[in-house]
Parts: sequence; C-alpha cells; structure tokens
Amino acid sequence: MLIPKKISFIREELKKRGLLKGFVDSDDREISKVFFDSRRVKNGGLFCCIPGSNKDGHSFASDAVEAGAVALMCSNSTEKELGVPVLIVDDVRRSMGVVSSILNGDPSSKLKMIAVTGTNGKSTTTYMIRSIMSQRFKTGLLGTIEYHDGDRSFLADRTTPEGPDIQDFLGSMVSNGCEGCVMEASSHGLSQGRLEGVSFDVAVFTNLTQEHLDYHGDMSSYFEAKAVLFEKHIKNKGSAVINVDDPYGKTLLSRLGSGISFGIDCDDALVSAKNIVLGVDGVIFDLILDGSVLPVKLPMVGRYNVQNALGAAAACMSLGFSQEEIILGLEGMPVVPGRMERFVFQGGICAVVDYAHSPDALENLLKSAREFCPGRLISVFGLGGERFRGNRWTMGELAARMADHIVLTMDNPRGEEPEDIVKDILLGVEKVPDASFQVVIDREKAIRTALDMGQPGDVVVISGKGPESYILIKGEKIPYSDSQAVRTWAADNKRSWR
Repeated sequence: MLIPKKISFIREELKKRGLLKGFVDSDDREISKVFFDSRRVKNGGLFCCIPGSNKDGHSFASDAVEAGAVALMCSNSTEKELGVPVLIVDDVRRSMGVVSSILNGDPSSKLKMIAVTGTNGKSTTTYMIRSIMSQRFKTGLLGTIEYHDGDRSFLADRTTPEGPDIQDFLGSMVSNGCEGCVMEASSHGLSQGRLEGVSFDVAVFTNLTQEHLDYHGDMSSYFEAKAVLFEKHIKNKGSAVINVDDPYGKTLLSRLGSGISFGIDCDDALVSAKNIVLGVDGVIFDLILDGSVLPVKLPMVGRYNVQNALGAAAACMSLGFSQEEIILGLEGMPVVPGRMERFVFQGGICAVVDYAHSPDALENLLKSAREFCPGRLISVFGLGGERFRGNRWTMGELAARMADHIVLTMDNPRGEEPEDIVKDILLGVEKVPDASFQVVIDREKAIRTALDMGQPGDVVVISGKGPESYILIKGEKIPYSDSQAVRTWAADNKRSWR
C-alpha cells in the first residue's frame, strides 16, 4: 500500500543515502506515487526525468506538471521555473526506485526475496523456486514471462521492470498476503539501477554465455553487471547460490569468498545430481542435498533443467525449506510457457517450443532434444534484428552441425529486413558440408513446413521466441505465438497430443 510522504522527508532520505545532489523547493508538498512516463502521471505524483538515448525526460517535465505532478526529480535544475519542488540527483533512474520503495514502505524487507540472474535458465528457475515456496506460503513473481502480484497475472513487457514498477508490484504482493517473491534480475536492469531500493535474501547465478554484447560491449562488462546483484543487493546474512559448472560461476564464488555451490559436473558442489535419466516425458535423477540422496521426477525434459532444479533446490534450502517441500515443489511445478514446451503427437512426432536465442541456449536445447529423439532432429529458428550480429553465423553453424535439417525463418526483425538476418545465419550454415536447410521467412509457414515433413520419431525444435505473443517488425507488435502455431497445425491435421 502506497504511503504518501512530504517532499522534505523524501529529500532527507535521499540525502542520507548519498543520492541527493541539490534541490529547489517552492513548498513542502506531499508525494503519493512515482512516475517516469508523463502520459501516466496523476495528481500528487513525483515525475522523474530520465535522460534517454532517444528522448530526454526533462523535455516532458512541463507536461507532467500540467497532468498533476507536484514535484520533479531531475539531473539538473533547469526545470525550477515550473513552480514545483525539484530533487536534483546524479542518476534519476537509480534514485526513483529508492523513492518508490520509501512510498511503498520498503516492501522487499517484508518479503522473502529471491533473485535469479544469468544468461539462460532464469525463467525456468524462478518458476521452480516459486513452486517450492508456494508449498508454504503465497509467493509473487516478476520475470520475462509474467508479473504476478499474488492475486493477478500481468503479461511482462521486459524481464526486469523499471524501479517504480518493481516497488509497486512488491507493495501489491505485501498487500495481497504474499510472504515471498522470486524475480529475474537482468543485466540491463542491474546496470541501469532498476533494482535500487530492493534487497534479497538469496541471489542465484545460473550461467554466463555470449549475449547482450551489443549493450555491454564485452563479456567482462557483462559479468560485472551480473556481479552487482551479489555485491550490492543481498541482505545481511543473505545467501549467494552459484552454479560452479559455469566458469564465470567459479570466478564469482571465488570473488565473493563464500556461497552455496551447485552443479552436475562438479563433485565438490554442495548441491548436485546423480543418476540422470532423460526421456520425452521428463527427467529422473537423484538430488544430492545436504548429504541426503532424494529421488526426483522432474516434469521437464533436458539435462540443463536438472541444473536449473539444483539452483532452485539450493536457494530454497538456504531459506530453510524442508526436503519434502523442495521435492513436492519440483515434481509438481507447472508447465513454464515457451520453455521446453512439448507437444508429443499421436503418431510419434514431437514438437518442442523454447525461448533459446543465444548460442549456448540453442546448443543445450538441441543437445537435450537429441537425447530423446530416435528419428530426425529438425530445427526451426531465426534471430532478432538490431542485436549482436556475431551470434547469427555462430548459431547457423551450430544448428547445421547438430540438427538433421534446418528451417530458417524470422524472429523479431525489428528495423532490419528478415532476409538480411537469414543471410547472416547462412554464413554459418554454409560452413558445414552437406548441411540440409531451407528458408521460409513467414514464421508460421516455417513451423507448418517442419511439422509437415515430420515422420514418427522426429523432433521439431522451434526456438527463439518461446512465450512471446508477438513478432516485432519496424516498431509494430504483430500478434503471433509459436505454441499457437503448433496447435493450429494440429487442429488442421486432426492430430492430438499429450
């Protein structure tokens, strides 16, 4: 529940935290909510002027005041002529989350908070953790697929929301009776300060592979963005849970000096797995947890989902959840939309929809599918426009080596031409002698083409978009879903699935 505060109170709190650079007061007004979009401003709001690469929030300050903003947060004092108090800070984006936390009563201090960061596995791991935590109490969720405040689900528009939105969701979770929250922490969110004002009882590191280099520049900077979660946002006596199968995980654990390690291939990990049996209907393995050997039947396919389960188990163990609660949570977890989502059709064809959109993720996905594929492995994928270009030929070569046939298509081309993206992917495909491939730019047609050619025992892997409900073309979101495309094909061909 939002608790209005006087501008003088907010000013002093920012000063205590070393965030305040200066201020211009006209009177001591009461702030009821934080806004960073002038179109959403309501009476009593603090409007935060975020300097952006395309638009500068300072340009919209007058619009915000006209809409009812009673104060501004700026990186300079140029807006003082508008006649409202101005808080001047070095970094508006970081500071606005802190103010929103104050207005919401510091909600992260009232919840058992778990954050998951890494290149791959964040969404699945958060769903696993939430399933375990829900054995004991109501738990909220913030991530790539959805935001859930304990009572209602909202379609997510980014992995880690802006600071005020995070705080408002956490405040709603507390009001709705949640005792816990699990969320994904993206490298963008961490580096931009969207998590300021949020602290965690547990932070989980899944892995780090080549992605987002168009933003971070290099792997070292990407790693440093992830490390912020562990070095700045963990509560006193909080825990770091780290995948030591990953080399960056080992580096992070060494840097922190302590933490709870997990891994499949690391014998000295505190939480590990043995006797893994993979199948089309899930994975059976022994969970080695706190010295106990616990049989688990995970309703998800893929060896890497065992690794995600280890991270979830280790995180919940650190919060004091029982072995029984952990096993029940893992075995009873719901299907994660667009994460190894399986359609096993009558007649022996299997389709898998997954979000994999980086080289490591695609490799893990195809490797996992091969393990339960007695026939041909058919890969359907494209890559997003205006993203790190080097992944295109890397993933093209990877798919050509691992799959029996490839159907290249569009993903989210954004401002690029889909055909140009496919040409880049083909640079990698053509490095593999006798690679079998075809190009079908229309994504739904590409999926239907792959499914039409499927024979008993074949697995069609559709990757890149996962749960997304649109294709982004030149700024327009066109409604579309990979899973729905598979269901439509099944209905048209009168094929049932399990």
